[in-house]
Amino acid sequence: MSEIQAVERAAGLAARTGGPAAPDDQRWPGVADPAPLLTEIVEWLAGYGNRGTRRTYAQGLGLPVSPTDLHAWSTPGDPDTAWTRAVAGYWAVIRPATGPGEGHRPPAAAPGRLRSLHWLRWCAARGVDPLAARSTHVKAWLSDLADAGAAVATRDRMLATVKALYTHLADVGLAQGNPAALDRRRLGLVAPTGNTTSALILTIDQVRALLDAAATPRQGAGPLDTARAVAVVALFTLGLRVTELCDLDRADLHVTRGRRALRVRGKGGKTRVVYLHTHADQAVRAYLTLRDTANADLSTPAVRGTVAASSSPLLVTRNGRRYQRQAIWQLLRRLAATADGPLADVADALHPHALRHFYVTTAVEAGAQLVHIQADVGHSSIDTTEQVYNNAARDPSRSAVDLVGQALSESPS
Repeated sequence: MSEIQAVERAAGLAARTGGPAAPDDQRWPGVADPAPLLTEIVEWLAGYGNRGTRRTYAQGLGLPVSPTDLHAWSTPGDPDTAWTRAVAGYWAVIRPATGPGEGHRPPAAAPGRLRSLHWLRWCAARGVDPLAARSTHVKAWLSDLADAGAAVATRDRMLATVKALYTHLADVGLAQGNPAALDRRRLGLVAPTGNTTSALILTIDQVRALLDAAATPRQGAGPLDTARAVAVVALFTLGLRVTELCDLDRADLHVTRGRRALRVRGKGGKTRVVYLHTHADQAVRAYLTLRDTANADLSTPAVRGTVAASSSPLLVTRNGRRYQRQAIWQLLRRLAATADGPLADVADALHPHALRHFYVTTAVEAGAQLVHIQADVGHSSIDTTEQVYNNAARDPSRSAVDLVGQALSESPS
């Protein structure tokens, strides 16, 4: 039985028996006829070519993203209803990718503390019909998110998801308007232009220290673990997103225009070519060489062929599974904690995106054109690239503070 068939069967059983009692924040929102709404959500999600993007948006709205959650979802009607067909269609567009060419997206992260405040769950808990929601409801939702400690960036991202959904619902006539089309600046979700954010910006010395820490043998880590850690850090210095790094296959390594490069699948299913600098190229080669040597010692030819295939993940765990986002975060924090000197003050705050920002700021400081950097990191707009750089604290060498300090230190004549 396929996963979709299992979902359909579970939906029908729940409908005939009344189903398991679901907590208030897990029930489908109070819509008189939920099938049309779910059907249009499926149409909206299907418009995104990247399966991982669909799952991210679905989870951000409060929809189930695993078979277990889907089985527990309130499913009115019997197996032949439009609702059950809508559920099956929904699962078809957001189910985890498993086959070649489907992105091999890591599973969604565990539910966080804001789970009950995702839009559709918030509506369900308060008896709000999402098709009749008004801007006052959206503002109340954002206020609840703020009270729960959601960061400004988190609230902004969640509002953007809801706004995108209602744009589609309004276009097809299912909603009267877009209640999430609000002024983000008035809501305090946009930093004033020119303000320096609190984003962590790493220096070259800090990144070098991180690479050195990765190359240093750790207790319980073998040579292959060490080589993989170096490859992870080196690949991040190419400006990749963490999900892009996890999605890489060995087949994505190739040579173009005489240079080793990666075929990277970015947001919205867009693919770009990212060239490897010498450090990244050497790190990846060393890791894959050690990995292939280890695979050659496996007992059966069939296993060797499977593990070493060019379609296998570029980065794998000890048991051959694709590296996941959570493991990447943990690795970077461990490396920063063991590094000496430059990383001492930022070890607890280090995250993958800091290395992406490092790429942008370092490239601009080195004189690269913004349009080239935009293509490297996969920003849809050059304004985003410029904002990342402008919102970063300037390099101390670009400040006149030392000249003032020197003047103060000089003895009066």
